[in-house]
Amino acid sequence: MGNPLFQKAREAVMIAKQAANGQSNVDLQHAIEVAKNALSSAYANSTTAEQAQLRQFQEELDKITH
Repeated sequence: MGNPLFQKAREAVMIAKQAANGQSNVDLQHAIEVAKNALSSAYANSTTAEQAQLRQFQEELDKITH
């Protein structure tokens, strides 16, 4: 089934990216905060491969916030 925290982090980053691109009615700041929390929660409970992907998700999120 996979790591549910990893899945949640991936979805949260996707939602934040959609909000940043105007493709979602979600509040951008809220979406970013949710994504940051999801990434943080997922990282400690992930495999090395998942952690590498989570770092990529973090970089994508950083692009939105800078």
